[in-house]
Amino acid sequence: MDKLKMVKDKKYPKGTKVADAIADSDAIAAYVNGELKDLSYMLNKNSVVKPVTFKDEEGKKIYWHSTAHIMAQAVKDLFPKVKLGIGPAIEDGFYYDFDAPRPFTPEDIDKIEKKMKELIKADYKFTRKELNKTEAIDYFKAQGESYKIELINELSGTVSIYSNGAFTDLCLGPHISSTGKIKAFKLLKVAGAYWRGDENNPMLQRIYGVSYPTQAELDNHIKRIEEAKLRDHRKLGKELDLFSIFDEAGPGLVCWHPNGAIVKRVIEDFWKEEHIKRGYKFVSTPHIAKSNLWHTSGHYEFYEHMTNLKFGDEDYVLKPMNCIYHILIYKSKIRSYKELPIRYAELGTVYRYERSGVLHGLVRVRGFTQDDAHIFCREDQVMDELIGVLELAQYMMKTFGFSEYQVDLSVGEQGMDKKYAGSNKDWEHAERVLAKVLKLKGLNYKRAEGEAVFYGPKIDIKLLDALGRPWQGTTIQFDFNLPQRFGLSYIGEDNKPHPVIMIHRAVLGSLERFLGCLIEHYKGAFPVWLSPVQVVVATVSKGVEAYAKNVLAQLEAHKIRVELDIGPNKIGHKIREAIINKVPYILIIGEKEESTNSVSVRARVEGDIGSFKLSNFIDLLNKKIEAKTL
Repeated sequence: MDKLKMVKDKKYPKGTKVADAIADSDAIAAYVNGELKDLSYMLNKNSVVKPVTFKDEEGKKIYWHSTAHIMAQAVKDLFPKVKLGIGPAIEDGFYYDFDAPRPFTPEDIDKIEKKMKELIKADYKFTRKELNKTEAIDYFKAQGESYKIELINELSGTVSIYSNGAFTDLCLGPHISSTGKIKAFKLLKVAGAYWRGDENNPMLQRIYGVSYPTQAELDNHIKRIEEAKLRDHRKLGKELDLFSIFDEAGPGLVCWHPNGAIVKRVIEDFWKEEHIKRGYKFVSTPHIAKSNLWHTSGHYEFYEHMTNLKFGDEDYVLKPMNCIYHILIYKSKIRSYKELPIRYAELGTVYRYERSGVLHGLVRVRGFTQDDAHIFCREDQVMDELIGVLELAQYMMKTFGFSEYQVDLSVGEQGMDKKYAGSNKDWEHAERVLAKVLKLKGLNYKRAEGEAVFYGPKIDIKLLDALGRPWQGTTIQFDFNLPQRFGLSYIGEDNKPHPVIMIHRAVLGSLERFLGCLIEHYKGAFPVWLSPVQVVVATVSKGVEAYAKNVLAQLEAHKIRVELDIGPNKIGHKIREAIINKVPYILIIGEKEESTNSVSVRARVEGDIGSFKLSNFIDLLNKKIEAKTL
């Protein structure tokens, strides 16, 4: 209903077509009394109508999803034996999954694009029709579309289909009014994808694409894609010798090489320092726990990423999160109101079963380190604790170079109470508290329905990288369920037990995902305080090796991460190697530098910055490292 509060339009009478009620020529759909509808929709009662354009988030999804239908129509026209999967809008465009007799070739993609242009030029109208389940199953059975039948069998009530020209697809809608509304598009790549992300299902072919109302917007998007390829953390991770994921060890399991392990350790050390300043106590917990704990917590009932183990006759779980052990530590003795708040922090490695179809470099893995913490506090302390977490998150994001981010208030999905634990009253209270905190901190946010965890609503903060792409970062979860399930309490001033409030929070989230984000944000060229190698000492000629080694020793004595290159290659080659490895500083050592007890400094960003006494350079570098200069 929030959208209706923003509407200034008058109500339109029953029997009015949505398109007739909207003066905005850029509209591609509309909110009718808060629900998305096609422009062809006929009002069945007096209604408030608000136009939706491509500038709106929902407008982009409609535009891209409509283009996916056009692509599917082109594929079916060209390759009639292909079976249709699904074709949703995604964050930056759309895809459609196809079960094809053979892999699509680059030549096939060219043909599909050409056919799409013909269908767009024909300007077929998108028309909606509703069928009962039996009619829908009969229709798609006649078309041989087995994947569509599987989807229909999971639906209840009427089923909606959309047609554009001779092509018909199962779809909830809405859509643009006609195919001719698509002005510029590009098919980007083909990839394999298991049906519904499950490796036990058939492997389909997924064609990705994107579309825009103007060619200029599309061209800009393509440029961003090319830049994103250069920043791909999987590519840079290999080039910079940061990490590997070995097929023989298992998908989604990260092995950190020395360079990557250094960056990870620097992040962890900074994280620990800031938590100590804020009164957190560190704990360390096992990787497995008896399964009965996860039954008590509700994870078995509500959480799908569990991995079971068997030790003798006892059932265990490979822990997907750290909260259970933190609860047990809290419960290990009677707590007084004077002790609260208690803040437990842990860089805990957890494991979650993710389907192989969704695994992606460091961003989506099966084993990862969570910068986890749990705060146990009284009701009257909740606001201060939440504000403290937000301030810590903002400070750390700024330190790592992220000045912009998106904030979601993730809440439960209406009408889906069985997905969540606890009473509606508790959920509403928790949501109000989180919203109040965000407003107090002046953070704009959007309400994300259905994105809450099963035990309570949460605040999600997404970092925006150098290309403006969102990455999941901070998560703050208000939990009233687990304290009740485990009987957590404290003794109040009245010497009686009182229920404790529990706050789950991760500031950086998964360290693996955060490092993937950092790699792409900085294009692998980390700030000097994060760089695995901060300085390379390179010799110009023979005869100065002893002086170069002395320079190396002095840098190491100041805990500067340094490498020595005294090999036979020419200095130009040595400089190029250091540049390729994105080292922040190169110290060039020749006879002149030895005779003057100095170093010639080449910076990654500024280039040659002149000759320095070594002690002066060390002072300069240490100041940058200590200040965490970006």
